[in-house]
Amino acid sequence: MEPPVFEPVDREAFTNPTLQRLWLFVYLLPIFGVIPALWQLSQRSGDRHARRVSRLAVLMAVVWVLGYGLLNGVAAATELSSIPHGVVLLANSVWGSGYFLLNVWLMVRLWRGRSLEVPLLSRLTKYLP
Repeated sequence: MEPPVFEPVDREAFTNPTLQRLWLFVYLLPIFGVIPALWQLSQRSGDRHARRVSRLAVLMAVVWVLGYGLLNGVAAATELSSIPHGVVLLANSVWGSGYFLLNVWLMVRLWRGRSLEVPLLSRLTKYLP
């Protein structure tokens, strides 16, 4: 008698339309949604819409991390220069808040059944796998 095969992932959970839509919301979670979005992209399976949302979520996170790091570097450098330190820190706060608000805005658009196109970022997502 053969031992039962253990499936760590229930494949039927990904074919249910309600759960597929829920996964799209998970991909758009700020910061934490990047991990499942990367997993979705690495599987090279699933529907085209889920892959598009995953690409957008990963690209937004990468752009946010790069901008956040750049602004933190500028903030550290402005302590010794003539640029006001507070202005750079304010820009950093606006950058982080903008990332979170963009994710919430995309979740609302997803909930309403509208397109998730972001003017500049949507064109760049075609370069991701």
